[in-house]
Amino acid sequence: MPAFVMVGRKVCTDPKFSLNDLTGSTGRLDVLLRCVNSAFMLSNDIRRNVEIYLVLLGEPDPPRAILFRGKELKYLNPDERSTAALVKNALMKDAGADWVNSTPGIFTARKDLAGILEELGGRRIIYLKEEGDKISGINLDESDVFVLGGKEDLSPVEEALLDGRPETRRVTLGPRSLHADHCITIALNLLDNSLKE
Repeated sequence: MPAFVMVGRKVCTDPKFSLNDLTGSTGRLDVLLRCVNSAFMLSNDIRRNVEIYLVLLGEPDPPRAILFRGKELKYLNPDERSTAALVKNALMKDAGADWVNSTPGIFTARKDLAGILEELGGRRIIYLKEEGDKISGINLDESDVFVLGGKEDLSPVEEALLDGRPETRRVTLGPRSLHADHCITIALNLLDNSLKE
């Protein structure tokens, strides 16, 4: 199944954040929440064959990763506030190197980008970036791992980590800069169409 890895370099790791201020007090958690919505929400259904990893690197307790696994997911609604409540519940869990279940289909661990890439093994990494190969020239596969930044681009260290892996491809979705959640929608649509052919 395809996986998306979203890096939130300033996204808050404190579970006490306010559900009433998702843009100001959370380091732009709202951007990642929209990405979760785009990864799973269909008209009157959700995708079961997708995973999304949120890598939270903000204060006060980084790194924290939250995994949404479609085939086990429950209680996901299309609004950002209820998804934020699920993230808040995950951050309340004591987390170590291994995944801990928070609610059905949602897990948390102390992992950064390197740890998640290690876990995903030798799967091809599609690094979605404005400067890259055109996606029209790439045959997408349902085992691909799509990596992108949230509000901020990846750091030079994170980019070097990706570029140092032989299975990484830098890929652009088009000539314009897009919101991260729109990138996920487009990537999944292209993947849906490529699997139909």
